[in-house]
Amino acid sequence: MNEQNQNESQQKNEQPRVEVKRGEALRKVVSLAGDVVRGVVSRSRWLVYTQRGRRVMAGLAVTGVLAGVVVAQPVCMIEPGEVGIRVNRLTGTVSELREGWALLVPQVHRLSRYSLKDQTYQPSRSTRATDPAPFQSVEGLSLGVEVTVRYLLDPARIPTLAARLPEDIGRDIVEPVIDGVLRRHFAQHTVREIFSTQRVQIQKDILAELAPLLTEDGVIVRSVTLGNVDLPQQYRTGMESLLTEELNAEKMRYTLELKDKQVKQSELEAEADKVRREKAAEAAGNEEIIAAKARAEAMRHVLPFKEKEIEQRRLEAEAAKVSRLTLATGEADARRIEAAGEADARRKLAESDAYRVEVTGKAASEQLARDAALITRNPLLIQKTLADKLSDKIQVIIAPPHTGGFIAGNLLGQAQQPQPQAQAETPSTDSGSEE
Repeated sequence: MNEQNQNESQQKNEQPRVEVKRGEALRKVVSLAGDVVRGVVSRSRWLVYTQRGRRVMAGLAVTGVLAGVVVAQPVCMIEPGEVGIRVNRLTGTVSELREGWALLVPQVHRLSRYSLKDQTYQPSRSTRATDPAPFQSVEGLSLGVEVTVRYLLDPARIPTLAARLPEDIGRDIVEPVIDGVLRRHFAQHTVREIFSTQRVQIQKDILAELAPLLTEDGVIVRSVTLGNVDLPQQYRTGMESLLTEELNAEKMRYTLELKDKQVKQSELEAEADKVRREKAAEAAGNEEIIAAKARAEAMRHVLPFKEKEIEQRRLEAEAAKVSRLTLATGEADARRIEAAGEADARRKLAESDAYRVEVTGKAASEQLARDAALITRNPLLIQKTLADKLSDKIQVIIAPPHTGGFIAGNLLGQAQQPQPQAQAETPSTDSGSEE
């Protein structure tokens, strides 16, 4: 409480001081203004009552007039490609000014210039998705679109519309209408339609709506062009993947169509091959029919000849049969005669062999008898004969035979009689002999 009372007392003491200071400042301002007024009056007297002052006054007047002319600009230039609309503020009349110089009375005439050249409008605040005023799609996504609208003013309607149209028609009329139409149309389509599928149709729809709206204000819309579409990065990535899938699907569709056409081509080729084979079979059948007819016609002429051939062959067979029978009979008779002759010959040979054997046997018996008698007389003849039969390279020493036997007694089967004195001499071979 004490602090509040002290503050209030200080504020009460400061208020008279502030009022004193304000009064002193006001007196100073009033005195300064009086000094200025007295200086101006003294200068004005100098300008009016002295020759130099009058010259200065005249120079100032001329300078003021020139400055007024420069500021007011009573004469202006209408550039090529422009049209000027001059409005009289006193009478309200409107006149059209073409290319060249034009006279304007200050504070009486008002001049408005309008370009007759083609103009373009591009919403610079909506070209990117991150711009301050991007467009919105039907999904609620922000996107930027480079839109170019080409238009011009109708020269025939400018004089009639100049009274009610603003001077900057592009900024005050054209741009708001275009922005409204663009945003309304883009809000009715999806991002995909704006980006790819419905771009041309959107351009046509925007142009069809803008043309009548701006024609009422004397603006002719020539074209509407949609340029680059800026999408959010994530949506762009998804859109690119979707477009890739669509391209793959489109490629697959064309591939399937190609396969279908190939299948149809194969079917047509098979049908053509079938027709070709049928035609070939029909032609072959016709050929066979013609050949059969030809063979039948030829057979009609050949059959009598064949019958004659068969009769001839039958007769030839009978003649061959008779010939073979005659030949067989002759051969049988010849073989019978040959067999009889051969039998007679064999009988004769057998008789001759029997006679030969008989004669030979008698001769052999007589020879054996003579040999037996000779051996009986000469027993050593057997050993001599045996030695003659041996090889000429062996020399044999014949020892005197023992009593009752000889060297070949074993061969002849004679038994050896025991001797009282068995002294046999072994045969010795000569040193130069070989077995």
